[in-house]
Amino acid sequence: MAKEAVSQDEEVVLGEEINCVRLITLNRPRQLNVISSKVVSILAEYLEKWEKDDKAKLVLIKGAGRAFSAGGDLKMFYDGRKTKDSCLEVVYRMYWLCYHIHTYKKTHVSLVHGISMGGGASFMVPMKFSVVTEKTVFSTPEASIGFHTDCGFSYMHSHLPGRLGEFLALTGGRLNGKELVATGLATHFVPSEKFPELEKRLVSLNSGDEAAVKSAIQEFSVEVKLDEESILNKKLVIDECFSKDTVEEIIKSFEAEASKEGNGWIGPVLKGLKRSSPTGLKVTLRSIREGRNQTLAECLKKEFRLTMNILRTEISEDVYEGIRALTIDKDNAPKWEPSTLNKVEDEKLDLVFKPFPENLELQIPGKEECRWSGKYENTPYPSLNLHEWSKLKL
Repeated sequence: MAKEAVSQDEEVVLGEEINCVRLITLNRPRQLNVISSKVVSILAEYLEKWEKDDKAKLVLIKGAGRAFSAGGDLKMFYDGRKTKDSCLEVVYRMYWLCYHIHTYKKTHVSLVHGISMGGGASFMVPMKFSVVTEKTVFSTPEASIGFHTDCGFSYMHSHLPGRLGEFLALTGGRLNGKELVATGLATHFVPSEKFPELEKRLVSLNSGDEAAVKSAIQEFSVEVKLDEESILNKKLVIDECFSKDTVEEIIKSFEAEASKEGNGWIGPVLKGLKRSSPTGLKVTLRSIREGRNQTLAECLKKEFRLTMNILRTEISEDVYEGIRALTIDKDNAPKWEPSTLNKVEDEKLDLVFKPFPENLELQIPGKEECRWSGKYENTPYPSLNLHEWSKLKL
């Protein structure tokens, strides 16, 4: 079997060309494969190159070590603020990369063993086939640090059953491999001991035929049966509480349910919810709710605005305080400003959702074709209008 290593000097991401198969390995295991600007750049380069390569039929992506990807490199953003480096280009390219993965023309498969959080999960969920194990852990905890549920998840979460999307986005609740398949966030569950053999089988298949790839995965997959204590078995409570109009009402309803027999699971979740950034919670709830009536492209454009405005501290510095408390000083004692939900004004929320002038918006097509939506028109990766954005330094 002909096997050619591509750009092996780029250690953060490894790319291999194996006959008609292309294999990407996120290769920062000691950092749980967090997504840096370099990771985004290399992934974008590989995917664009292989989509145009007639010899490339099947793309596989996996993570080295005990994680698939723990999400964005928070320290990169924190340091970027201190050094006056706006990080604008990496944000822009990351959102374009998310869109490209959703709408990719070649058959692609994510092999997700271990942690898959935040932006890292955007390399898992949109794939034509996403395979998970009993060791897979998924969550979108961004609201807790003053950020928002991004990388397309305001679209994906808003399309989950009932109010599960609001629950996952606001609480950062975790799902295991079985739960991911049950919700449709993953397509197949394969026991971890079979993962190496599955990878070899997909490589030897040497084909991008969807039916053949699906059949090969099914050879190793097993039917999922939810554990009795699964959060997905709490649907009635979640739907009741997280359908409320405001974060305040959601918390009040959740508190009422916590006092009822059999709802002991709510206590720890509620505690985390109350410790989260009030601004992050309100921005996130509004974003998920809007996502119910938006296309993928509209959600990504909206999320891009939110990300830029949050990093620019348009209405709050909570994101930097959240990163400080979690990863810099690690004191887990953030001081939010505003400090309570009732102090987060709707008029200020409007500011972070307000559309940019057209030349500053995320430039992606309005149509898409993927596991989650409609038809796609291909466009090359554009560059961010850095000259215009330079007037809006963080």
